[in-house]
Amino acid sequence: MALLLPAGEDRQAVFVDATFGAGGHTEAILLRSRGSRVIALDADPAAVARAKDLAGRYLGRLDAVHANYGQLGEALDECGVHDVDGIMYDLGLSSLQLADTARGFSFAGVEPLDMRLDPTSNGPTAAQLLATKSERDLADIIEDYGDERFARRIARQITWRRERAPLKTTSDLVAAVLSAQPKGMPRARRGIHPATRTFQALRMAVNDETRNLERSLETALQRVRSGGRVVAISFHSGEDRVVKRAFRDWTAAGRGEALTRKPLTPGDDEVAANPRARSAKLRAIRIAENEQEA
Repeated sequence: MALLLPAGEDRQAVFVDATFGAGGHTEAILLRSRGSRVIALDADPAAVARAKDLAGRYLGRLDAVHANYGQLGEALDECGVHDVDGIMYDLGLSSLQLADTARGFSFAGVEPLDMRLDPTSNGPTAAQLLATKSERDLADIIEDYGDERFARRIARQITWRRERAPLKTTSDLVAAVLSAQPKGMPRARRGIHPATRTFQALRMAVNDETRNLERSLETALQRVRSGGRVVAISFHSGEDRVVKRAFRDWTAAGRGEALTRKPLTPGDDEVAANPRARSAKLRAIRIAENEQEA
């Protein structure tokens, strides 16, 4: 949090939590920067409801907005804000979303294959994507977004199985993934379930997460004040590449100064306390002169 909050800030600062989730980052900002205001975004209506509950404890300091971080500009305009002092991204899923058995994010049980971050949207579900995409497109999604080396085999199994019966539940998808594993392959590689990467890839495709992140970072460069910070925590190599490329381009153009020469990663104690943090990478950058001020 120290990378997001500059020291010695006396005026009322405005920050954006672009991925509210369970609200941990937002509450940490409100506690550490006591005069600050936070605009909390989330595509998930359940997270927005949690943000509104938290707003009741910090009257006038927290705005909850139902929006994907790709809609950053529109969300700020809705709140009557143009420039902000910092933006925080904590990408991926929250533990609460994984635990919600109606969403299809977890392969641990039998859930409907939805995977939309915003279940009220008109966007396609994971089941619809699996039913309509070609074998080649499915393989590309699983390989590009999941870094899955057996993507072609998995896509072949999905298309073979859907000809006989549609894949409607998470257990249907897990069965397809397991059947695609080469004979003799352990069910878990390095402690990772064989379906992990496929589920991740489909979730990212359903929610167009890469393009939304690219769009959001473009807006962030325009809307963060000089000296403000952008901090991003990613759990996927593709997301980290997007952040790394954006920060590198900003630095090369004289628009930012990297605060992390290399991404910060969790220590052994953090991983022991939260195993899901093992793949986390944190990057931070300080914004230089904005175009509006140039």
